[in-house]
Amino acid sequence: MFNPIDAETVVRDSGAHGQFPGQIHAGVAWWMAACFVVTVQAGRLVVAHDGKSASAQFFDRLCQGAVNAQHYACQVLDRGQADEVSLLAAMRQAGDAPGILVTTRETGGHTVQITIVLYGRDGKPLDEPGGLAAIRRMIAEDRVPIPVNDTSKGRVQPYTTASGEDTVK
Repeated sequence: MFNPIDAETVVRDSGAHGQFPGQIHAGVAWWMAACFVVTVQAGRLVVAHDGKSASAQFFDRLCQGAVNAQHYACQVLDRGQADEVSLLAAMRQAGDAPGILVTTRETGGHTVQITIVLYGRDGKPLDEPGGLAAIRRMIAEDRVPIPVNDTSKGRVQPYTTASGEDTVK
């Protein structure tokens, strides 16, 4: 694994949490998203961030991981800057799609605390039996889903109320 992490320390409490730089890096966002899409078999995913610069860096990698998750051709709806309430509303609007929120908390000095929270289709943070344990294991065992060919690759598109409605089946 290129640039490994301590998965037991970082992947916990409904997602990934760690000090940046140090415990976590932007590649973790790719891994979390790719593993999440495969674990919950998501054809559609709503994603958001808090607008802080470190969050945006992780968010970009997260989107790339989601669209490159094996053969799922995941449609990633980019909600942009949003809080948890707005993300959950967008997830419901998109037909109870799962979601991911990236946030940054200032810790002082030269580091920040990055949090990547995964939400199931029910709008609740992902728990251990709901897939978090499987995601942690995939990362720890270096079994992160590999990028796919262009035919199976998903796409990122801006979330709008209309895009949420249009994607509901």
